[in-house]
Amino acid sequence: MYKINENYLKLPESYLFSTIAKKVNAYGAANPDKKIIRLGIGDVTQPLAPAIIQALHDAVDEMGRAETFRGYAPDLGYEFLRKAIAENDYKARGCNIAADEIFISDGAKCDSGNIQEIFSTDNRIAVCDPVYPVYVDSNVMAGRAGAFDKLKGTWSNVVYMPCTADNGFTPELPGETPDLIYLCFPNNPTGAAITGRKLQEWVDYACRVGAVIIYDAAYEAYISEPDIPHSIFECEGARNCAIELRSFSKNAGFTGVRLGFTVVPKDLRCGGTALHSLWARRHGTKYNGAPYIVQRAGEAVYSQEGKEQLKKQVAYYMNNAKYIYHGLREAGYTVSGGVNAPYIWLKTPDGMTSWEFFDRLLETVHVVGTPGSGFGPSGEGYFRLTAFGSYENTVEAVDRIKGM
Repeated sequence: MYKINENYLKLPESYLFSTIAKKVNAYGAANPDKKIIRLGIGDVTQPLAPAIIQALHDAVDEMGRAETFRGYAPDLGYEFLRKAIAENDYKARGCNIAADEIFISDGAKCDSGNIQEIFSTDNRIAVCDPVYPVYVDSNVMAGRAGAFDKLKGTWSNVVYMPCTADNGFTPELPGETPDLIYLCFPNNPTGAAITGRKLQEWVDYACRVGAVIIYDAAYEAYISEPDIPHSIFECEGARNCAIELRSFSKNAGFTGVRLGFTVVPKDLRCGGTALHSLWARRHGTKYNGAPYIVQRAGEAVYSQEGKEQLKKQVAYYMNNAKYIYHGLREAGYTVSGGVNAPYIWLKTPDGMTSWEFFDRLLETVHVVGTPGSGFGPSGEGYFRLTAFGSYENTVEAVDRIKGM
């Protein structure tokens, strides 16, 4: 008789955003006359930039000719894209990252869930609290998280690093020593950013205790302040302790196109084993590569036209963030984020739980956000709104909330 992976039975009933979608769909079906404005899930709304569209069209034409047709992509990804990434995202910022240390994938979400596979299940993970749910859920699936305490909302083998208003929503070095440390900056969900000095402290700590930092830099394109690093590899020693995850979803609108990459430096070793080799083996075994046409679209992100066009898109979303931030502050809400990230993190009013506030927003003004408790116990009493809607819907949603 076959057996199932019983670790899956330990998980909450459904993924956070699946639960939200079910609630919103049920409300919409029961109230078809209500215009629902969705500022919950971090999905973009602006169309792909013209330079990217042109690259997609050109690549499709290539696929229609025998002499330029492409089949399976190389394991690591096409060299033209890896070189563009290495030059623009790393060497331009003084980071020593080579093209063959970059692994192209179909998105940072998959990589953040899959990267744990190259580590022993005996490893203990540390996560910011609140946290992007995939980091924890994927380790639960692997059997690494221990037992779940429903009352506290925590897992017994996970080191939680509270990110609260008192510490500016950036974690302190943990009292317990973890093996794997998940950091996401600019942060999802709080919108907080970390300074170069503070990030260097984390790199020094990881090198000192022999931990690996899994650094999610999916929102680096939204950084506006000069002292905020765009990559962990701007820190001295990071090649010896860090893996970086990147996405094209938020900087270039590829949520429906799917493209991302992971950087695993060859200096990162466990004893005599290079983690680069392990990830390469996993990548080559379980993945056949992002489509050629999508990788050509990714290359266009780094063209001069692409860069200029995407700056305007990022500015569009950050203008939304500014409107949300200032509008809610004027209405008396306590808010943060929205400066180096497209997320606004607000304290729920009147002592409401985050799910109570979710229901109130949906039923009263028909606006959808994300309950903070879905990101971890320190998220209770908070709520996330995204800046990825249209400007018109953003203005309407804020005006509705202010009128409650």
